Amino acid sequence: MITHSNFAAAFGLTLFAGLTTSIGGAIAFITSKDNLKALSFGLGFSAGVMIFISFVDIIPGAEGLLKLNFPNAYQWLVFGGFILGIVISMLIDYFLPDHVDTEELLNPDDMEAASRSHSKLKRAGLLTAVAICIHNFPEGMATFLTTTQDVTLGVSVALAIAIHNIPEGISVAIPIYHVTGKRRYAMLYATLSGITEPIGALFGVFIFGLFVPQILVGFLMASVAGIMTYIAFDTLLPLAKEYGNWHLSIMGIISGILFIWLSLILLG
Repeated sequence: MITHSNFAAAFGLTLFAGLTTSIGGAIAFITSKDNLKALSFGLGFSAGVMIFISFVDIIPGAEGLLKLNFPNAYQWLVFGGFILGIVISMLIDYFLPDHVDTEELLNPDDMEAASRSHSKLKRAGLLTAVAICIHNFPEGMATFLTTTQDVTLGVSVALAIAIHNIPEGISVAIPIYHVTGKRRYAMLYATLSGITEPIGALFGVFIFGLFVPQILVGFLMASVAGIMTYIAFDTLLPLAKEYGNWHLSIMGIISGILFIWLSLILLG
């Protein structure tokens, strides 16, 4: 059950996960694209953590919560919640462009060759920042809700989201820096792009604290699992492959699964 004692930890972890976009903004200035291939391992690791947590921990936990009040229908409620999470993520993707276009945004020279208009390049960076803000909102709610249930599990979720926020910060910082020539502006936009994750946590405090009955927490947890699974398959794994080392990404996935599995055993 959600307890107010976990609210501070939940918000702190969500804030940490969101602001790691600023790390991506910094990497954009000190690392070439070739060196960014190391991120493919991190993205795979993040995906492995999210997928494992969703199916091994969050969904069984949701079933346990709902079974107490809906002994004959809890499995259908969990299934429905999971589908709802996927639908929410798909709708966000449908109404927004892909928020990380690595081929264009990590190759500003290619982008400039296609169009030398600085206004278009700046617009690309700003639209990317806006898209990331909207995409990060449900991620913030996911981190918050998971942490209110289990702080240890919340730490794992926050780390997984933080890893995949790094390339998002890169995708915002590069076009802004390319246009303005000012690193502080690029860093500012990269940092602000992740700020909606703690805003999502605050929204979670308001909604879950005032409106959502405790018996529906299990349904919301199942939705979180759906959101995390969609993020892993639709965003993290394609990005990991784009960074150029798919075998390293696979090793990251396996390492993420083994890491979170071992941590749940040791800390459980």
